[in-house]
Order: sequence, then structure tokens, then C-alpha cells
Amino acid sequence: MDDDKAITASFGGAGVQVMIETSKGNILVELDDELAPVTVENFLSYVDEGFYDGTDGKEATIFHRVIPDFMVQCGGFTEELEEKETHDPIVLESDNGLRNVRGTIAMARTTEPDSATSQFFINVVDNDFLNYASEAKPGYAVFGRVLEGMDVADEIVAVETASVGPHDDVPVEAIFITSVYRVEE
Repeated sequence: MDDDKAITASFGGAGVQVMIETSKGNILVELDDELAPVTVENFLSYVDEGFYDGTDGKEATIFHRVIPDFMVQCGGFTEELEEKETHDPIVLESDNGLRNVRGTIAMARTTEPDSATSQFFINVVDNDFLNYASEAKPGYAVFGRVLEGMDVADEIVAVETASVGPHDDVPVEAIFITSVYRVEE
């Protein structure tokens, strides 16, 4: 089964679509509010508030963690690597049957299962080790899939990175999220 068919098979379709505009190009995602309702509601609250939006400076959100053959992560830091103020963490919905395969979007979190807030990542390869296995290995909650723009994620994951203070895998040249918004069907 190819990537697109594998991803489609696990999604019901007709979910809310969101455009993620970046300084490298646009990524259109579809969210699965049936299998990940809390996670989708949380993500959309940030989208609707304009939390991720900006072009540069203190307000802009960047891709702050980019690891080849793994994922691209964003949603929590400014260009100066200052953490943005977030809402309370949400309950982990990683046991929803959705898998961390190439082209899916999932919530980032700390080592605590119920710690996800605003940060999310796009899987650029199949990352089965991030899937729910048990309460002892709770995994990461997938809540959507890329419909268009995986080439943009692939371009982002290929940029040069460096360590900056306590942060590893930071793009040398900042990659901004310029706007994230719902796409009306």
C-alpha cells in the first residue's frame, strides 16, 4: 500500500481543513475530529486565535526542531527561541487508532503523557515507535494528515540545523509560520 492509500485508509475524511502557510510554502492538512476530538479542538483554538501567525520578530512561530528521517516540529517558539504562552495541557489521545506514518500531523509533548499544548509535528517518514503501545508506552497523538504540501515538509526537513543553547536541531535560517487558518469548503 503506498503512502497516500495508507494514510487515507485510517482517516474518515471530510474533516476540518487547515492551511499552514510557511516561509517555505504552504501545507494543507485535514483534521480528524472524530478520532481525536480533544486534540483537534485544542489545535483549532490556537488556529482561531492566530497563535501561530507572524512573519518575523517576537510574534512569529518557527519550526524549531527539524530532524531528517523523522519529523519537523513547530508551534511553541519565536525566532529568539522564546517559548510562547500556551493554554493548559490536554489529555493524550494517542490510542485513537491513528498511526504516526509519513504525512500525518501529531501533537508534541513532554515525557508526561497529558502535556501537549500548542506544539505539533509532521511525520516525514513512518514513525511506528511513536504509536500508542500501552499505558507504559503511550505514544503521540495523531490528529490529522497532510493533503497537499508534503514537498514543503520535505524541504523543511532538509535544511541545515545547529544547536542553539539547550535546543538541538534548530534550522540555521529561521523557517516561519506566517499564517494558519481554516479553509472553507
